[in-house]
Amino acid sequence: MMRMKIAGFAPFAPFAIAAFALAISGPAAATQARNGGGAGMVNGAEGIWLNPHGTVAVRTGSCGEKLCGWIVWASRAAQQDAHDSGVEKLIGLELLEDYRPGGSGKWSGTVYVPDMGHSFPSTITRLGAADLKIRGCLIGGFLCKSQIWHKIEKMPEE
Repeated sequence: MMRMKIAGFAPFAPFAIAAFALAISGPAAATQARNGGGAGMVNGAEGIWLNPHGTVAVRTGSCGEKLCGWIVWASRAAQQDAHDSGVEKLIGLELLEDYRPGGSGKWSGTVYVPDMGHSFPSTITRLGAADLKIRGCLIGGFLCKSQIWHKIEKMPEE
């Protein structure tokens, strides 16, 4: 079995599938239309989300007409794993790219996985005010994995 890199990014060692340093939620497409896109699109989706392993936090927000997410905190172990994989600076890295609303609290876009150096298609489904279901797949909906991310009010302490 291959060595797991940044905890929460590559938990699918047998397939080397990216995990989901994602952290976004999604209002329905109606929110975009009602608010004229842009800032309205992120209404309810902004926040800081912690991966299930407690090793990475991502802040979500508007990036033009879409929703994106950037790493704002990472454990020492996650930072070291990223460095070992050739990523010099994990904090500030954009992981969630170009997410579009898909209706019914779902979004679709791509997640960048630092330890693999690739982006993968993914979806995010809002499960409630404080939980997101993140699903990512390698190719055409095959070899998929999901995780539940939790909204946090402050950065974790190590």
